Formats: sequence, structure tokens, C-alpha cells
Amino acid sequence: MKSDIDSLMQAHALDALLITGPGKHNPAMVYMTGGGHLTRADLIKKRGDEPVLFHYSMERDEAANTGLRTKNLDDYDLMSLYKEANGDQVKMQVARYQKMFAEMGISAGRMAIYGQSDAGGSYAIFTALQQAMPELTIVGELGNTVILEAMATKDPDAIERIRHMGKVTTGVVGQVADFLSSQRAKDGVLVRRDGTPVTIGDVKSRINLWLAERGAENPEDTIFAIGRDAGVPHSAGTPGDLLRLGQTIIFDIFPCEAGGGYFYDFTRTWCLGYASDDAAALYEDVRAVYDQVMSELSSGKVFKSYQDRTCELFEARGHPTGRSKPGTQEGYVHSLGHGVGLHIHEAPFSGFTSPDTDRLAPGVVVTIEPGLYYPERGMGVRLEDTIGVRPDGQFEILAEYPYDLVLPVQTG
Repeated sequence: MKSDIDSLMQAHALDALLITGPGKHNPAMVYMTGGGHLTRADLIKKRGDEPVLFHYSMERDEAANTGLRTKNLDDYDLMSLYKEANGDQVKMQVARYQKMFAEMGISAGRMAIYGQSDAGGSYAIFTALQQAMPELTIVGELGNTVILEAMATKDPDAIERIRHMGKVTTGVVGQVADFLSSQRAKDGVLVRRDGTPVTIGDVKSRINLWLAERGAENPEDTIFAIGRDAGVPHSAGTPGDLLRLGQTIIFDIFPCEAGGGYFYDFTRTWCLGYASDDAAALYEDVRAVYDQVMSELSSGKVFKSYQDRTCELFEARGHPTGRSKPGTQEGYVHSLGHGVGLHIHEAPFSGFTSPDTDRLAPGVVVTIEPGLYYPERGMGVRLEDTIGVRPDGQFEILAEYPYDLVLPVQTG
């Protein structure tokens, strides 16, 4: 949580944080400010002090709405800095940062940088800034950064916002199911009333519309993939593919609040009209492993220990896994789950290389998403729910939805 940032900074040996970029679709900035219409801003957090948000005058009201201490960048007389730099944009920006840091009492130590900005421009500015301020070490963190570690434990408000996004998500999933079931099948293909076939692209366009109507965004797209595409875990689906009866459809939907806020992550696997014996058997294996893992979850456990358990369960059912057959492209080929928040994928992680500090602690929100994939057999199955760990250590699915494999459709 944000209240942990000072202690996390100390643990990471950091004296200051700098977050840069827009106020939306910029997770670190959204986390610290709550979001808002900030085209470009800087937030500086000195260890032990409250953060300060530096903004441009046109967005002064938006900055004030964050409730943070603010500073107007136009007060630095940027035109004079530009002239002093002889028109060199990089030198001007370096001079601006030096003035900002001086006001914050930052001249030495270790400062980590975060945010969304053009990589080339950022490299030019921060390389020059490092040269201009040799006593200040500018740090780029990878892995579990201070911000990601703080984000991993959600406060009650964040969990309720994720829960709301879950209701939005499952509401749209229900609309998709109703739309598909209201169509009819002709010659093994789903068709509209006028006889033209329904395609993957048709369904995805409706998903985007229905999410927008509920005030959500879909910046990462949606996976709605049938047949062989369903056998490749992150195939988004081919827009022109027809919806054929009996084939597995993986429907993985992960929208967020408008403006790049909190995400939700959810997957079901469907077959239209009926499921083939092979598809039904594959589904039963995934459902059995999902149920077993969910029943064994325990608060405080290292998340990746359940990746080992999932591999063990699938291997016992005769499927290759990344543990038994490294590099396999069929069977169980990914990790069990990941944290969900202002990033669709964030700490804690469950991969084999994830740190032991990634635990299922109270306040954590993660996905549980076992799956099996056989592209050459034209099928794949995944089930996924987003779950929260309550303060009492109990686990709860934040948005319930049925697990039916077969969606009925009209025939004739």
C-alpha cells in the first residue's frame, strides 16, 4: 500500500522517487495521484516527505483535484531556461529538473525513476541529468520495484474498484453469451437471421461497445479465439473466423476503468451447441485442476509453489508441462496466475523464477488460470477467475460467473 512506500524505499536504499508522464494510462502516476487529465507531469517523492506533483498551468485544476501538494511548472520561466540553453531542449529540461530537485532538497543520494514517456527522449534527458548531478545516482529498477511492491497489497478501496470492474466484466460476458445463444446454426456455423455468418470480429466489436456503455475501456484488446487459435494461449483470435459448433472458444477478457484505472481478468471456455468428446475431456481436466488448486490455496504461501502443484496435477493426467518438458508448446505452457491492479499483470507472480517474496498475503489480488493447449488438435481450454485474499486469510472470487462449457444455440 502507499503507506508502505517510505519503508520500501529504505529497503531498496532509495532516497527519492520520480514519476513522469501523463495522468492516465500510466500506472505509477495513477497510483500516486488517483489519475486525472494531466498531459505531462512529474511527481517527486522524497523519503520521509509527502509527494509533490509538478504540473503545467493549463492543468492546475486537475492537479489540485489529486489532493496532493502541487507546483506549477510554468513558475520556472521555461522560456528563459530555453534561451539559456541556446534552444537545446535536453539542456532546458535538465535545468528544469535541477531547479525542482533544489526546491525538494534533493542534491545527492539514489533516485528511482518510473512512468510512461518516450524511451529516446527519457534516455537523453536522464543521461544528461546524471552528468549534470554526479552526486545523485539515477536508478532504473526491474522486477519488484518499490511501486510494484506497494501496489501488490491493495487497500479496501482498490479491492472494491476491482470488484466493480469484475461485475462490469461478467456483465459483458453474459451479454456475449446471450448474443451467441440468440443466433441460429446452419450447416454447423452460427449465422444471423439473414443467413450471413457470425465472425470473431463481429463478437469483439460488440464486446468493445458493451464495455464502453458500462464505462470501461479495453486497452489490451480481448482474446476471443476458436479452434487452433484457442490452442495458442495469447492468440487474440482471427477476426474473419466463423463460429463453428463444437469447437472450443477461449474468451479471455481484461478491461479496466476508464482512464487506465484498475483492471479485471477473466476467462471462460465455451463450445457452441455441443462439445466434442475430446474437447469435453480436455475441459474436465482443466476444471478438475482448477478446483483442486482453489481448494488448496492458503494465505501467506509463496505463490509459485502453486505453479509446481498445478504442473504436478496436469502431469498426473498425462499432459506435458513447462516443468516436465521445458519449452513445450502444447499441454500446460504458462504460469498459474499473476497479480491484477493498475497493470493487467503485476506482482505477485507465480512463474518458476518469481521471488519467494511473492506471496498470497492478505490484500493481494491475483488470477488463478490453469489451461491446456493443443493447437494441432484444434483446441484449447482455460478457466480464470480473479480472487482476493481477505484480511482474515480467506480467498474470494471477486465476480462469480458460471463455468458451463456448452452454450446452447438454435438450430434449423
